[in-house]
Amino acid sequence: MRPAPPERIVSLVPSLTEALFALGLGGRVVGVTDWCVHPADALAGVPRVGGTKDTDSDAVIALAPDLVLANHEENTRRCVERLRAAGLSVWVTYPRTVRQGAELLAELADLGASDAVRKAVVEPALAAVASAEAAPPARRARVFCPIWRDPWMAVGAETYAHDLLELCGGENVFAHAAERRYPLVELDAVVAAEPEVILLPDEPYRFGPEDVDELAQLPLPAARSGRIHLVDGTLVSWYGPRIPRAIDRVRPLLASPPSSAAE
Repeated sequence: MRPAPPERIVSLVPSLTEALFALGLGGRVVGVTDWCVHPADALAGVPRVGGTKDTDSDAVIALAPDLVLANHEENTRRCVERLRAAGLSVWVTYPRTVRQGAELLAELADLGASDAVRKAVVEPALAAVASAEAAPPARRARVFCPIWRDPWMAVGAETYAHDLLELCGGENVFAHAAERRYPLVELDAVVAAEPEVILLPDEPYRFGPEDVDELAQLPLPAARSGRIHLVDGTLVSWYGPRIPRAIDRVRPLLASPPSSAAE
């Protein structure tokens, strides 16, 4: 006999919080983090349990959830171990590819989503991934995507964001910096990497026009062609119902212009 789906869920992962509501399971969400901001209206009255890294474990335990959703990268082992020691069921997720993100959305749907919702939310995500996988670009644009500055930190390999860049036709210029998953980089190294496109997300660090202006002064192919773009950070790093929109928005930014494709 399959266990009954959870009726009380605490989500410690912003993208999974959004996914639960998109799947029609928002009524079961009894606690979220301070960083869970979508869907804003629906989350207005939901209890908060602190941040993703500084979660108030006692507050989570007091909510008596049937299930806690966590993530290997976003939440701390200490918090997960404390919740499990208190007898709570904790599902630690860790999608590192866009396909895994879409498949996780399908697994979340197994918690009680209707067939109609699966068709409207899960199937488009899986189809968008399959379509992108089936149509790799003839030429990949060299792309730099930082997540922080002071110090500068770049998207590295073995991350969801890296796979999104690759799936959308990019060649991540810091994919081979193996010392850490989000390598520290100097601007000299960015110049040496010769990115043709730079994507500046608005989270976790909020890059803005001043950062575009600074990078535009460097001797970079992306600066010369005006291909330094401010982007919605959730499209780069949130797995779940945003996947189709992420592919639709990011892929054109990485597409080679007709002139360069002919060179």
